[in-house]
Amino acid sequence: MADLASEQKLAEAPQTPVTTNPIASYESASVPRISIAAFCETEDAAQVVEKAASDRRMSKAHVDVHHGTLAAAVELFQNAPTPNLLIIESLRDSATLLDELDQLADVCDAGTRVMVIGQINDVELYRALISRGISEYLLGPVGVHQLIATVSSFYTEPGTEPLGKTVALIGSKGGCGASTIAHNLSWVISKTLETDVALADCDLPFGTAGLDFNQDPLQGIWEAVSAPERLDQTFLDRLLAKCNDRLSFLAAPASLDKPYDFSESHFDQLVETMRTGTPMVVLDLPHTWNAWVRRVLATVDIIIVVAEPDLANLRNAKNLVDALVQLRPNDARPYLVLNKVNMPKRPEIKPDEFSKALDVQNLASVPFEPGLFGTASNNGQMIGEYDRKHAVGGLFEDIARSVTGRGDARARKASPLTSLIGKLKRKAE
Repeated sequence: MADLASEQKLAEAPQTPVTTNPIASYESASVPRISIAAFCETEDAAQVVEKAASDRRMSKAHVDVHHGTLAAAVELFQNAPTPNLLIIESLRDSATLLDELDQLADVCDAGTRVMVIGQINDVELYRALISRGISEYLLGPVGVHQLIATVSSFYTEPGTEPLGKTVALIGSKGGCGASTIAHNLSWVISKTLETDVALADCDLPFGTAGLDFNQDPLQGIWEAVSAPERLDQTFLDRLLAKCNDRLSFLAAPASLDKPYDFSESHFDQLVETMRTGTPMVVLDLPHTWNAWVRRVLATVDIIIVVAEPDLANLRNAKNLVDALVQLRPNDARPYLVLNKVNMPKRPEIKPDEFSKALDVQNLASVPFEPGLFGTASNNGQMIGEYDRKHAVGGLFEDIARSVTGRGDARARKASPLTSLIGKLKRKAE
């Protein structure tokens, strides 16, 4: 759960939680592309969440309403990734509520916010909830406008941390498949982990995102970076092409009718705007080394270097990693993804030796499968679309879980005994 406990917030906590104010007093900005799951014990609360979900200010959010208790949320998310925001209605007493929230914390992914709607008007409970990292506690019943305003405030108030995590992929050598990895990674995050993703094809003259997703949008990244002073969330929404409900991308023009010379800070506004409105931002960077690429790499959250297991790639990857470590002395080292592994008749460096030479973690070794990747590319499909059972799809899922902080999600499996006990308890009730 998001760590929002601070001495300042506790000091400013009201002596009694504030009850519902007139609807007209609530003003809110649009909610970004987040996933929301609500667990409601009463029909009235469920209807409020459903009405809020249909409001224009929450049109970008994906909202799932469950009729169930906090315990039901704990059971569900033992085997599934948690959304960006959890809304929990609880009719339990203080001790039971706090105990169930502690159980929820064990299955929550990092970065998930939790908002509780309760019936207990007690400042000590409020303090206990905030100290556990709960984003907000509202005294029910809650109105539609109050709910929208509260959700909006989590992501739009001045001083709020940007919503999105930025991941940049760059190849150590031309043709090593960094774009293919970036596109499949984005698709898996959106479909398998059910997280909204914005992908930017930053190789303006030679980008392939439009081909790989079988789309030819009229506008894209060129319009975004050519006028950074105009770029805001509304303008960006018009430029993004939709691949599925959760994946949008900025296509490269992929034409040579103009030079693409940019200043060092030219992409700053684009990256900042993208991460303000989307939980995951994937940047497919070209294989080049200039001022703006260097600056983007200096500012993103996670870097993945894609390489093939040969000597030229090792030399380039080593230079790239050394430069990035010097550029980002207080950040985690870049990750590695080895691509086109086990190519017939090619002398190769073993993955363990390759990653050891760079002193980085190898997230996956993607095998050389020209038929699989070639056919999927020609069809304008991702690997998971073309052959959902292929082992390569599992490799992309491993990469996705690592970069989103959900690397241990598949390890959380409810045992058959736990499931049986749960069923017996429900029957007894």
